[in-house]
Amino acid sequence: MSVLLRTATLDDLDGIMAIETSTFATDAWSRASMTHELTAPGGRYLVATAEEDDTTVIGYAGMLALKGAPEADIQTIAVLAEHQGQGLGRAMLTQLLTEARQGGVREVFLEVRADNPGAQHLYETLGFEQIAVRTRYYMPDGVDAVVMRLSVPPAATETTPGPVEPFGDAPLDEQDVRP
Repeated sequence: MSVLLRTATLDDLDGIMAIETSTFATDAWSRASMTHELTAPGGRYLVATAEEDDTTVIGYAGMLALKGAPEADIQTIAVLAEHQGQGLGRAMLTQLLTEARQGGVREVFLEVRADNPGAQHLYETLGFEQIAVRTRYYMPDGVDAVVMRLSVPPAATETTPGPVEPFGDAPLDEQDVRP
């Protein structure tokens, strides 16, 4: 199945909430909270859909990155159970991190449940490091939150020394150049 990542809109709210309540059964955000997240200044939410049906949400991820601020926060990320393990979470998070870098963000923070080693591993493979624990952060379960941080290196353009070789097998002639 091909997947499309696109900006989330309020039209996606029902699909997002279906995943939110099934994934985070005891501590799901309310519909009002999610509506606020989707419309808040500095909020950036993505949805993953099947390419052939871009109205059925199979995953979502959100980040708060206020314009000009050097920090951003990953707010949430979730994928329908039947689509987990296919790299959707990684793809959405990577897209958000790319956008954060392009916006000048230097550090990205997130909280993850201490009882979710799969998510912690994903974040670690993307360069996040554990910096703190918030005891009994997730209610009503009383589960600790592991606070993680990613130091975002600035985007860099590298140049190669020496002459640039043309593409293809043949050398580039003046007659091949069009004004």
